[in-house]
Amino acid sequence: MKSKIWTKENLQTLIKENMSDYEFVVDSSRQPYVHVFKKGKIECQRGAGGVVTALDPILRACNGLWVAYGNGDADGKVTDANGKIRVPHDDPSYTLKRVWLTKEEEDGFYYGYANQALWPLCHLAFQRPVFKNSDWEYYCEVNKKFARMVLDEIGDKKAFIWIQDYHFTLLPKYLKEMAPSQLIIAHFWHIPWPNHEVFRICPQKHQILEGLLASDLLGFHIRYHCDNFMDTVDRELQCKINRERFSVIKGDHETLIRPYPISVDFEGLRDIATSPEVRKAMKALSQEYDLSGKKLIIGVDRIDYTKGIPERMLAIDRLLEMHPALKGEIVFMQMGVISRIHIPRYRELNDQVNALVEDINWKHSTADWDPIILARRHLSFHELLALYRMCDICVISSLHDGMNLVAKEFVSSRVNEDAVLVLSRFTGAARELEDAVSINPYNREEFANSLYKALNLSREERKKRMKKMRAVVLNNNIYRWAGKILSELLKFEFQE
Repeated sequence: MKSKIWTKENLQTLIKENMSDYEFVVDSSRQPYVHVFKKGKIECQRGAGGVVTALDPILRACNGLWVAYGNGDADGKVTDANGKIRVPHDDPSYTLKRVWLTKEEEDGFYYGYANQALWPLCHLAFQRPVFKNSDWEYYCEVNKKFARMVLDEIGDKKAFIWIQDYHFTLLPKYLKEMAPSQLIIAHFWHIPWPNHEVFRICPQKHQILEGLLASDLLGFHIRYHCDNFMDTVDRELQCKINRERFSVIKGDHETLIRPYPISVDFEGLRDIATSPEVRKAMKALSQEYDLSGKKLIIGVDRIDYTKGIPERMLAIDRLLEMHPALKGEIVFMQMGVISRIHIPRYRELNDQVNALVEDINWKHSTADWDPIILARRHLSFHELLALYRMCDICVISSLHDGMNLVAKEFVSSRVNEDAVLVLSRFTGAARELEDAVSINPYNREEFANSLYKALNLSREERKKRMKKMRAVVLNNNIYRWAGKILSELLKFEFQE
């Protein structure tokens, strides 16, 4: 029997019928819209990253409240005295509450503990985590600050709180301590959860686990990450593991552990991808980068060491070594903004990527052609979809990824179904998108051979594969992800 296809409308109906008497709050580090100064004027940019891609359509559907760190240089100029603004600017649908952090808080909480300790701890990309007591203290303080901000907004109302990701492992506990009876809390973990042998090196492991277990519902992308978490809790804390209900009981509180594969707004992306704005952007990008007449391979990522960007450039190098006839016929374009540049490892990666582009282009270029284009500028949403529609191949070579929504965005945007997804088997998305060309990014020869295979698939095979992947994303869309989580959340009862 075919499963129900969730839509924006039936998700909205679910929320209106069951949650209208309560506040609905999303809490994340990354904000959905950022205001920046550009050429003397304030410009509103859509936030980057998977969390924003996933949650923006949900908040639009339910007129909720999004609490996030305000990090745009013009954010303070457009918010009211309480740090609030209605977003998006062209169709105000929900409220964004910005929390302001000092430079010391940002450095310790975000660049420090979150992204030099927890991020590498959870990603098997062979980057050693850095644990500093001072970073941990700022991490605790910022989690408390967000708890206070959330409670200031909801007052004495009952509320469903949906916390996002590894930045706020302590937030559920702080919220429950401050308002024990008026909150039902879900926490979704957007990155992998490591096995116990990896996690046990964390000096603050017990505080993190106890913080997360204050949630009523804790979600991960895939069952494997749920199993890793349950095993970690079982080995580290005095608690009861209920394998039948797949839950953890600590004291008198039960936390349900569930897999929810995150996704995208398939129909929304499909419709925008066919818009005049995207067609205009396709023409402009083709002219800007001289792409006409060439087979285009793209990578679209933050410049992060988990994304396998050097590995894909080395695969392009090997591809051209093995098949020199491709010179002048293909172009690999890597789009991506510099990320977390305050962290030394990211600066090193940035230098490594620059050096690889220079070396590979010098090695293979001709008088009028370079194999790699590295474009670091910010892409508008229409430009991003334009690139998805223009390319022949989209490459995702993550060394480790919780899901990877670029894969699902790309598939949703390919309305003509004539393109190939080359996908790392170390992504959560690989478990759903089985018709992608699978790669091991650590194996340069295999990677290069897979690119050559993708370039030479017949049109019939390309369309067959893409059609099947599009059906998967259509059925398992962002509204299904949210609907399943909210449906589970609604089974909980507020304490009296």
